[in-house]
Amino acid sequence: MSQVQASPARGPTLATSLPVCNPLQKEAMKIKDAVVLVTGANRGIGLAFARELLARGARKVYAGARDPTTVTEAGVQALQLDVTRPEQVAAAAARASDVTLVINNAGIAQPGGFLAADSEDTTRRIFETNFFGVLGMSKAFAPVLRVNGGGGLLNVLSVVSWVNGGELAAYSASKSAAWSLTNALRNELAAQKTQVLALHMAYVDTDLTRGFEVPKASPEQIVQRALNGLEAGLDEVLADEITQQVKAGMTAARPGYLTPAA
Repeated sequence: MSQVQASPARGPTLATSLPVCNPLQKEAMKIKDAVVLVTGANRGIGLAFARELLARGARKVYAGARDPTTVTEAGVQALQLDVTRPEQVAAAAARASDVTLVINNAGIAQPGGFLAADSEDTTRRIFETNFFGVLGMSKAFAPVLRVNGGGGLLNVLSVVSWVNGGELAAYSASKSAAWSLTNALRNELAAQKTQVLALHMAYVDTDLTRGFEVPKASPEQIVQRALNGLEAGLDEVLADEITQQVKAGMTAARPGYLTPAA
């Protein structure tokens, strides 16, 4: 699988073990003149995507948010979009029928393990956004992307797609499920020449990680590396060193997703 390897100091470099592009795809997605819809675009990584897309020459950026009045970035088109509400997803697909790239960024998290008293309710609520929201958006916009030439689908995932220490148990599980969904969509959408990219990263300096005293990447760094990977035709972007290490360790004698040996 092709990957972006990036360090904060050097930026992304490409490492290729297999062909980077889907064999049915003519060329990689380009941002210039693209029409893009970003979910959860009013803050954090979503806002950074909107800004960087405009800076790279996107023709139009739809900024989806539950409350469109919270979208204040100049140059974008605010779009009311709660990805857990099918009627709003359908309305977005009808209004944004010129979209060539969908960025599934909207996500929620809540600390806690699976043995907590409210874990079932918490897990269902998180999966509604982080998994079923991505699934619903992908199904609604797949025909739009096909009509517009194939385009691209970028799903914002996480390093916790592969590890779950229990601190963010439901969130981690939702990202694991979304990773599997992304891999399936890549195969299902290949015939219509839709490029599907999975973006994985560790801690990013957003509201979601407020209160975590750990090293964090900036949203701008993550977004730049994601879009560089998309335009390079990659299937997967590992946007920071921690994520690269965790993914590489999946084949270790004792992978990082297992508890430390006694």
